[in-house]
Amino acid sequence: MGKAKDAEVRAAIAAERQELADLLDSLPEESWDAPSLCAGWRVREVAAHMSLGFRYSLPRVLLELAKARGGLHRMTDRCARRDAAAHSPRQLAGWLRDNAHHPWTPPVGGFASALGHDVVHGLDITVPLGLERRVPEDRLRVLLRNVTPSSVRFFGAELDGVELRADDLDWSFGSGAPLVGAAQDLLLLAFGRRLPAGRLSGEPADRFALSLG
Repeated sequence: MGKAKDAEVRAAIAAERQELADLLDSLPEESWDAPSLCAGWRVREVAAHMSLGFRYSLPRVLLELAKARGGLHRMTDRCARRDAAAHSPRQLAGWLRDNAHHPWTPPVGGFASALGHDVVHGLDITVPLGLERRVPEDRLRVLLRNVTPSSVRFFGAELDGVELRADDLDWSFGSGAPLVGAAQDLLLLAFGRRLPAGRLSGEPADRFALSLG
């Protein structure tokens, strides 16, 4: 990715974080304890996890990873639960806003992966809450261009025999029985999520339905 493209994606990251911080600040108190699309996490754990990369130095990350016996998922789960319990919703939202321009990126994927981290976790919050936030098309297109067979495997998405087909953008992925929905919903599937019933159409829809009850 060239410097100009990098700058565009970083601007998109900053805008996404600022918008999500505003959204979090607007949530009623009870929404913070509502379930998210991340199994076992409420809204507050997702929000805490989103800012971990800003708040933890590399030595601290390595220490937490050692405490979790090298298990990345164990580490992130422990940190999210601990930080969500220790900090107020205002603090959790503020860390996103205050670090809108932070250069953090995941271990692989660069700034596009950082944008994906923010967008997908934002949807992990808004979708189960029934908030119809639309991710801007330019941000979605950056992420959809990076959906590949290897990324799908990395996120544990089981899309064999399914063609994801967006009904609001000219995008599709895979082959097989068509599964139709909004591009941002299909992006969630590519990141290994399931969705509340009724958001997708097509014969495989039930396979990807999530019960939040």
